[in-house]
Amino acid sequence: MYGAGTGYLARLLAGGTTEIFEINSERNPLFPGIRPEPIVPNLSRLSEAVKEKRAQVGLATDGDADRMGIVDENGVFITQLQVFALLCLYLLEVRGERGPLVKTLTTTSMTYRLGEIFDVPVYETAVGFKYVAPLMTEKQAIIGGEESGGYGFRNHVAERDGILANLYFLDFMVKTGKKPSELIEYLYNKVGPHHYRRVDITYPEAERRAIVDRVKNSQPEKIDNVRVVKADTVDGFRFILEDTTWLLIRFSGTEPLLRVYSETDSPERAERLLEIGREMAGV
Repeated sequence: MYGAGTGYLARLLAGGTTEIFEINSERNPLFPGIRPEPIVPNLSRLSEAVKEKRAQVGLATDGDADRMGIVDENGVFITQLQVFALLCLYLLEVRGERGPLVKTLTTTSMTYRLGEIFDVPVYETAVGFKYVAPLMTEKQAIIGGEESGGYGFRNHVAERDGILANLYFLDFMVKTGKKPSELIEYLYNKVGPHHYRRVDITYPEAERRAIVDRVKNSQPEKIDNVRVVKADTVDGFRFILEDTTWLLIRFSGTEPLLRVYSETDSPERAERLLEIGREMAGV
């Protein structure tokens, strides 16, 4: 596990044992300079340790262990959207659980395909686990997840738990005998390739109204030459395309950041969509 500067690399051995390597020992998430979010910019040491130790997986949490991050056997970060889809697949296929899936609108559309395959409903909320947890409880959902890497589970606390999520991921590996990159391939064989990107853009607060107006007035019929079939303003400005690709432009609720998100069928196209989103916002 890796959290708020406190990190460990887990290496799964052929005999089923696990070696733990400490890779960071600073613990206070409020201490200046520590970036506890378990995402790519903060997990370079974990990635290097995985490659150095020839580990099968690297696991991370943030400071209070409610969010998690994973790097595969090659030291490559698995996106939060991929992890959520994999955890859904694990619960539905390996554990044989049935029940709704709850996702925020910034989380993967792969859940909808999994819902179709396993005949379970999928519910969507605005961004924030304060929306996810009540809906999970109401619907008795087997899992709820958000794009920040926080996932909650049925018959557990109605909150995110990075440690349990990591343990479920390890169990998925053990039960299938697959490495993380192989689990991604297994997932894509079921739901098709999905690639996610996000860019955070700092803007002057005085420009917020102008940015909102530019996006609101754009109303594109097509994005990247694909027809827009749905546009909503539940939390920001989201455009869903005919091929299930989506683009979202929204403001952070805690800091002066504009966030542009995309999920589509290739990394190159995901990057291209981010540029389109920036052009729409004029930033």
